[in-house]
Amino acid sequence: MYRIFLVEDDETICSLVKKHLESWGYEVTAAEDFADVMKEFVRSEPQLVLLDLKLPYFNGFHWCEEIRRVSQVPVIFLSSAADNMNIVMAMSRGADDFIAKPFHPEVLAAKVQAILRRAYSFGTGASLLEHGGAVLNLGSSTLNYQGKTLDLTKNELRILNLLFSRSGKVVARDSIMQMLWENDAFVDDNTLTVNINRLRRKLESLGLDHMIVTKKGQGYMVR
Repeated sequence: MYRIFLVEDDETICSLVKKHLESWGYEVTAAEDFADVMKEFVRSEPQLVLLDLKLPYFNGFHWCEEIRRVSQVPVIFLSSAADNMNIVMAMSRGADDFIAKPFHPEVLAAKVQAILRRAYSFGTGASLLEHGGAVLNLGSSTLNYQGKTLDLTKNELRILNLLFSRSGKVVARDSIMQMLWENDAFVDDNTLTVNINRLRRKLESLGLDHMIVTKKGQGYMVR
């Protein structure tokens, strides 16, 4: 079952689109917090995004650009402002299609089906994890925060993956070392400290000071 993330502030249209696509067998999650669409995007792990152009706080162009910083998931714009300029701007920001409102639900479903088939005939997209506005892309080994992207080493990616996955909880040093050992990248206690310190410096370059917190005698956590 494909997952679709719907960003539409018109409750009537949102309800109709959601209901119709679910009748086609899709799992549809509708955005609720239009001030922080990215957090819900990451949480829903969609395989396609339906994005209205005119939204509260930030318009669809903004959110399309933010999505493109961390993911290549297909994006379809839905808008009554379907003039040539808006269509060109949508495509230049990474959209895959632009459907003018009003549209027939069957046409929308057919376009969704076609784009999903084309995008995922050779596999699915990369997994994403989010914490405090920072988005970890496991597929590209990168961390994105406020428009900046950080390339991560294999060990740095594994450490952040573990810490993000257990957000708000302390992860023991032994657990981190065991995780690296099981992945054929053994580090001893001192080497782990070096890795953590190097990772902290890289996070600071993104403005993520003190993101990794040391819990003395216990381990590490992200805040």
